Amino acid sequence: MTGRIPLADATPAAPGGFPAKAFVGEVVPFRVVAFREGHDRIGIHVRLTAPDGEESLHRLTALHDGTDSWSTEIALDVQGRWLYRFEAFADDHATWAHAAAVKIAADIDVEVMAALGRELFTRAAAEKARPTAERAHLRAVAATLTGADATTALSVATDPDLAALFAARPLASLTSASAEQTLIVERTTAGVSAWYEFFPRSEGARRKADGTIRSGTFRTASKRLPAVAAMGFDVLYLPPIHPIGRTHRKGPNNTLDAAPADPGSPWAIGAAEGGHDAVHPDLGTLADFRFFVREARKAGLEVALDLALQASPDHPWVTSHPEWFTTLPDGTIAYAENPPKKYQDIYPLNFDGDPDGLSSEVLRIVEHWVSQGVSIFRVDNPHTKPLRFWEWLIARVTAAHPDVVFLAEAFTRPAPLRGLAAAGFQQSYTYFTWRNTKRELEEFLTAVATDTADFLRPNLFVNTPDILTEYLQFGGRAAYRIRAAIAATAAPTYGVYAGFELYENVARPGSEENIDNEKYEYKLRDFAAAEAAGDSLAPFLRRLNEIREAHPALRQLRNLRVHWSDDDSILVYSKRLDAAFTGTGSADTIIVVVNVDPHSVRETTVHLDTRVWGVEPGTEYEVEDLVTGAVWTWSDHNFVRLDAFVEPVHILKVKERS
Repeated sequence: MTGRIPLADATPAAPGGFPAKAFVGEVVPFRVVAFREGHDRIGIHVRLTAPDGEESLHRLTALHDGTDSWSTEIALDVQGRWLYRFEAFADDHATWAHAAAVKIAADIDVEVMAALGRELFTRAAAEKARPTAERAHLRAVAATLTGADATTALSVATDPDLAALFAARPLASLTSASAEQTLIVERTTAGVSAWYEFFPRSEGARRKADGTIRSGTFRTASKRLPAVAAMGFDVLYLPPIHPIGRTHRKGPNNTLDAAPADPGSPWAIGAAEGGHDAVHPDLGTLADFRFFVREARKAGLEVALDLALQASPDHPWVTSHPEWFTTLPDGTIAYAENPPKKYQDIYPLNFDGDPDGLSSEVLRIVEHWVSQGVSIFRVDNPHTKPLRFWEWLIARVTAAHPDVVFLAEAFTRPAPLRGLAAAGFQQSYTYFTWRNTKRELEEFLTAVATDTADFLRPNLFVNTPDILTEYLQFGGRAAYRIRAAIAATAAPTYGVYAGFELYENVARPGSEENIDNEKYEYKLRDFAAAEAAGDSLAPFLRRLNEIREAHPALRQLRNLRVHWSDDDSILVYSKRLDAAFTGTGSADTIIVVVNVDPHSVRETTVHLDTRVWGVEPGTEYEVEDLVTGAVWTWSDHNFVRLDAFVEPVHILKVKERS
């Protein structure tokens, strides 16, 4: 039933009855709609119960936006399961003070208001939970209202110290409470990270005299770890590292005629050497993999491993558990398809034949890799498996290993994408890859920062081994700079696939994939030589990650605000973090202005709601471009010129006024 004071639309919340999510250090907005009949004032608290059982009470502020919404922001700093509920109450002091100030100033009911005030302060003084000195002070105030004249009564009603006293400890009646809800707070890396993807078989690979290529290994790949860390990335994602099937093995550019020396797709998992719990012998042994994980940690990197629940025709499961696959009327097993793409080298799993057995096997595999030092899993095509399976698996794994993070490669429809996030995935790929115009980006970034932020954390990957968008194919080098800048500043988690920094932009004709795709062959690159020749985006990526590290506002998701420009290709947004949450004692404000047309020079005026960072419209302030070092004096309307061929982005730090 509705309480005496109605409470509705409480957030944070996730759909489907799932708990909302946050990460350690995230500033979470707690909001609720609350109202009561008439004109009497109300107050709202949120009562938090930390994982250790300690309770805290936080006062909400009315938004005064005509929606009866109330809000407060709280930084959650302990990992685990939190509980919260909203509590509404009649704010008796605020009600009296407002009525008394209006009536006494108009010389209406002066004696009545003084008498009501005396009763109110006397009642407050009787509350034993208040400090002794405060109770004595309230009794003295009550005494001054005995027979008080208008001047005295008005001074009490408008006393800011009394208002602050009752704001801290309200005189409450008609208390109502919402249902208690759960908020899962996960480790910081679940919400803040910079990912880099490479194929270990390409790192240290060498061309032999006969023209074939010798695979790189975990040992050779470990030599590149310091360079990845030096760019500022903190998660290294590896595609599947397991044995690769030979039946229907794919050759270069997804052809069906693989030569004996072609390595095949790592996603065609399973061969005579083993399945999902084994490593490809060309890469080394399990001991070599553990060495690689240790070396990554020394460099400041966590290793994320691909969890691809599918099998090649040569996987041991095909003979030991045929019930885990879909058998066609002719007796063959159905291979994977994503029209127009066909994956003849991959059998998808069917979770309806033996759901308990297959689920237990996947849990065993995940536990196996956790025991090898893996705490992050990038899950391939999770939307092709039952949602209930992921809910079960993630709950089981994180109950035993709270630090494990799952990233959903959920390039799918909105409903399953959001469902996977609500069911437990800590991070999700999104439609960012295909959002390129100003309007598309404004809508997308606003939505992920507001509509779904309670349960879906976007990982803004700029490219993948099999996604090379038209924007990157035809946008030139400016397109790479633009996409990296937006990804790194708009969300606290983003990622790049190796080759992005080398501007690899040639697609296989008629596709959105790189030609000579690394999924099907080795890739021999010389990153160091390209950077030495000034032919690499690595220095810009390094600078972006330095900016992210130095500015806590960029390590939050929910604080993004879109502003306006007069040009259809100039995107403008800001991220603000109040001093109470930065840990430095100073607020942090970043303004990002991007020319999203990689083929142009744009001149326009940007219009900013400077009140977001506490500056009244028309007031001047200084900004520093963190990319170029330039300093300008700005206000709420500013001229910008962004040359896509020189520097298409401003990342501006607002200098706080002393």
